[in-house]
Amino acid sequence: MNPDSSPPLRPILKTPHGEKKLLLHSCCAPCGGEVMEALIASDIAFTIYFYNPNIHPHAEYLLRKDENIRFANQHGIPFIDADYDKENWFDRVKGLEMEPERGERCTVCFDMRFERSALYAHENGFHLFTSTLGISRWKDMDQINRAGVRAASRYPEMTYWTFNWRKGGGSARMIEISKREHFYQQEYCGCVYSLRDTNQWRLKNGRSPVQRGEKFYGD
Repeated sequence: MNPDSSPPLRPILKTPHGEKKLLLHSCCAPCGGEVMEALIASDIAFTIYFYNPNIHPHAEYLLRKDENIRFANQHGIPFIDADYDKENWFDRVKGLEMEPERGERCTVCFDMRFERSALYAHENGFHLFTSTLGISRWKDMDQINRAGVRAASRYPEMTYWTFNWRKGGGSARMIEISKREHFYQQEYCGCVYSLRDTNQWRLKNGRSPVQRGEKFYGD
């Protein structure tokens, strides 16, 4: 093999304050795959925290969670399966049902998930946490980071790692890993309102509604 054709080595990531372990809030396997492999390559010890009561319906939630568990098990990564307290989520976003994607409803959703992540981190000896959410180009990274920093500020010893997982080819590797692992390909953000808005957009553009549970990367 021509040495010039070898894939570039991943940069070694350094955690804020040199923290030795990390709590990783994960939303799904496609977003989590690249982040997990980047952390493994940098020899950073981490635990996955799956808390996503926004995902609707429950069958979709289970599918996304099980895909994440499958990939975590392949790498021997601890996986914390948190509550699916969807009633609490609906209470938090009440009155924001018609907000657009990246609007106030998303901020409230991020706050809820990160507040619980920060609490778990605080109660279990983690001083650093971050999320896979920011790797998606459909998300507002600044909106996510602000929510993470707010949640971390509840505890004096806590830091939210605002690392840009998209940079250095991260977004491209996210797709490559998803195809390699044949991950379930989600076609809406997750909540009932994003499903509604996605299907409305599809209808206006002559496309069929989202077919949940049927599309996988690499098909």
